[in-house]
Amino acid sequence: MNRQKIKELIELVEQSDISELEVHFFGGRKVVIRKNIPAESRTYVASAPVAQISQSIPVTPSQPAPVQPVQSTEQSEKSEGKPEEVKQEDTEKYAEIKAPMVGTFYRKPSPDSPPYVNVGDHIDVGQVVCLIEAMKLFNEVKSEISGTIKKILVEDASPVEFGQVIFLVEPD
Repeated sequence: MNRQKIKELIELVEQSDISELEVHFFGGRKVVIRKNIPAESRTYVASAPVAQISQSIPVTPSQPAPVQPVQSTEQSEKSEGKPEEVKQEDTEKYAEIKAPMVGTFYRKPSPDSPPYVNVGDHIDVGQVVCLIEAMKLFNEVKSEISGTIKKILVEDASPVEFGQVIFLVEPD
């Protein structure tokens, strides 16, 4: 494997949510690329054994697991802890706040702080509703609409994709 291919693999790891990439080549050679991740933000995921691949097969990161909706305490008491399904009519009657980038979704500015918003809270245009961490940078997500938060669809500290709906809002 030439240096240019290794540089491309390093860029792939840097620009994605994966923390480690290991590529095995015929002949027993391998390349391992790891990101330095602070201990408090590490997530451990079980995965299948890494298969051997040749240089001709492109390497792509795997997609994160689907994220289940998060409920307020009121909602979880009503539904006895069962996750609430997002119905088609909900997405039609409510406005959506979508993730503007790929990253990790956080409801609070720090672990000891209260969440930016909860179900039932009224929000205004320009109000910070969450953070998304991407490449070790915390990006504030601001509301582009005014209304009441009806559903929070992503669990705190979960991965989100670009354009993924994270909040449903009933507009004013």
